[in-house]
Amino acid sequence: MTESTELTAMSIAEILTSLPHRYPFLMIDKIISINGDESAVGVKNVTFNEPIFQGHFPGNPIFPGVLIIEGMAQTAGAIVIKHDSNGGKKNIVLMLGVDKAKFRKPAGPGDVIEFHIAKIQRRRNVGRYKAQAIVDGTVIAEAEITAMIVEATS
Repeated sequence: MTESTELTAMSIAEILTSLPHRYPFLMIDKIISINGDESAVGVKNVTFNEPIFQGHFPGNPIFPGVLIIEGMAQTAGAIVIKHDSNGGKKNIVLMLGVDKAKFRKPAGPGDVIEFHIAKIQRRRNVGRYKAQAIVDGTVIAEAEITAMIVEATS
């Protein structure tokens, strides 16, 4: 990419062209900051209408930690796919591992989760990313995500 076409943000429409995920499993609403495939900040607006809250937990809705991890991975995947896009070839990102995951505070309806992603290293089609989930300036979760970029089969 040239500097004049450098991607700085992604709308939901751009995310949908980069990721295969759809409702109810798309965990990011937009990406507000992108620095190539080096770093990004994705956003998830948690609402009471999320289908997960019917069972997790009625009367005390808590957004599941596994879905916070998924939001981190989707943010990293979206910027990598967009950064690597080259014409007609379509790629997807597969999660290979999650390390050093820590959950510090719960998230729930009304929270805006920011997924802060920073590349640790990338070799060919495998990347490792440091991720933090932040609500109102407080880190609620963190992890290291390892993912592999593969050519989509369909």
